[in-house]
Amino acid sequence: MTKYVQHGLKIQSKPDEVARQNFMLNMRSYVMLDMATGMRKIYDHNIEPKFKKLNKREPKNGNEIHKTIKKDTYFKFYSSIRCNAQEMVFRSVLPPIERSIKDLKKKAKVLSKSKKAQGSLKLDKNLSIPKSVSAIDVHLMPGCYHSEHSENDMSQGALYDNGVSVFSMGFFGEKLDDIGSSISLFIKKKYPQFKPLKILDLGCTVGHNTLPWSKAYPKAEIHALDVGAPVLRYGHARAQSEGVSVHFHQQNAEKTNFKDNSFDLVFSSMFLHEVPSKGIKLVLKEAKRLLKPGGLMLHMELPPNKMLDAYNSFYLDWDSYYNKEPYYKPFRDMEPEKVCMKAGFSENKFVQFIIPSIGQFGEKEIIKSIKSQNGNVDDRTGRFTKGIHWYCFGSWK
Repeated sequence: MTKYVQHGLKIQSKPDEVARQNFMLNMRSYVMLDMATGMRKIYDHNIEPKFKKLNKREPKNGNEIHKTIKKDTYFKFYSSIRCNAQEMVFRSVLPPIERSIKDLKKKAKVLSKSKKAQGSLKLDKNLSIPKSVSAIDVHLMPGCYHSEHSENDMSQGALYDNGVSVFSMGFFGEKLDDIGSSISLFIKKKYPQFKPLKILDLGCTVGHNTLPWSKAYPKAEIHALDVGAPVLRYGHARAQSEGVSVHFHQQNAEKTNFKDNSFDLVFSSMFLHEVPSKGIKLVLKEAKRLLKPGGLMLHMELPPNKMLDAYNSFYLDWDSYYNKEPYYKPFRDMEPEKVCMKAGFSENKFVQFIIPSIGQFGEKEIIKSIKSQNGNVDDRTGRFTKGIHWYCFGSWK
């Protein structure tokens, strides 16, 4: 299980606050594992048989299941508890963060001059925050990524880092970097001749999945961008505390100010599903513009609905209806191959992988998975459950 934040920006929680955070971690675990299993049983033994009897067929997709199951008392209870638990996770870390704001700023100032890393931070006070961020507390995180409460504010970065440490129940690893660590190792081993010298992470928040790319490719120059200044200030200090050189930029991934053919690898993790459909198309076109010939675009996301059965589509689409992630389902309804082609990538350059979690399986299983890629998705892919795997797609230029 997670030991919460373990780096130079760690804040001190009082014993009662730690107890509350532990309670919320276990509450989330109960909802996501036990209650989710109970809901599946109710579906199998009650909801689906009634649907078949009424319609003389099985449900075609997740939409039909959602329309039917949302009337069920257990589903209502599950959804209510899950929403409340999500909000309570962030509330559980707010008091120590609010108490530590001044101290965090002092630490960040010291870390900005760290000799262990030569990273940088470039903010743009004139950047227009997209409504997909400014109008929504994405995944019920109060203030989202961009809100500022004081000069040189870092509180939203601290809220994300500490909140997700509780929220993820250990599945993201102690440093929340399991996705980046798993995928960067997979790519390094699968393509030994590919040695990117310049890497860009889109929608990086606090850079938790950015840093592992530096370990995989120590000679690479690492860049990361986001629209939120507070998460970037925090992410820069976080990277400095880890001794990793990352150049953080406040930019919109739909249109950056980097030159054409600037990067060998353009990456994102859990980013596209928070972007409107029009924006996703712009992000992919921009990625193609930024890539050097022979470069790789790669996005870690939840698997598309076309790769899942009706029930698992319904289950993963829950967030789109109840977790303030309205673009979640529209993204998952897209077909990655077609979206990449419309962005200008060649059909025969498309790639997609299902990669074991390095935290749960270790390096050997990731390397082993290189030879066993079959595109099959199961109920462990992208879900908080034992044996979790990460799905990613992209294209070579």
